[in-house]
Amino acid sequence: MIQRIQTVYLLVAAILAGVLPFWVHLWTDGGGEAVYARQEIWVSAAFYSSALLALIAMLSFKNRKQQFVLNRFNILLNLFLLGFFVYRSLSISGEAEASEKGIGMLIPIFSIVFLVLANKAIKRDEDLVKSVDRLR
Repeated sequence: MIQRIQTVYLLVAAILAGVLPFWVHLWTDGGGEAVYARQEIWVSAAFYSSALLALIAMLSFKNRKQQFVLNRFNILLNLFLLGFFVYRSLSISGEAEASEKGIGMLIPIFSIVFLVLANKAIKRDEDLVKSVDRLR
C-alpha cells in the first residue's frame, strides 16, 4: 500500500535530505564564500544516507515495524546532523570564520518533523490492523 500518507511524508523527507542541502548553502566561511554540503564529505554522506534511509523505509511498506525502526534511526541521524550544525554555529564567532549561517542548517529540523509525522501514521496503521485482528 504505497498510496498511504506516510509515503508522502517519507518522500518529502527524502527530497529534503537528498536534494535541498546541495542547492542551499549551509554557512558562509570567512572569505565570504558559501559552503554547500558537497564541499564537506561527511556532511554530504550523512545527508545522502538520510535520504537513502527514507527511500528504503518508503519502499518497505509491507513491513510496518521495519519502517518504524528505519525512521527512528533516520531521526537519530538527523539529530546528529543538527547537533553538529548547532555546535558549529555556536563555537565559531560571528566574524571570525563563519559570518553568516545559512538556511541549510535548518534542513535536519524539517526532515525530523516529516519523519515523526510518518511514524505517527505508521503507528496508526499498525493499531488499525491490530484492532481488526482482535475482532476476528
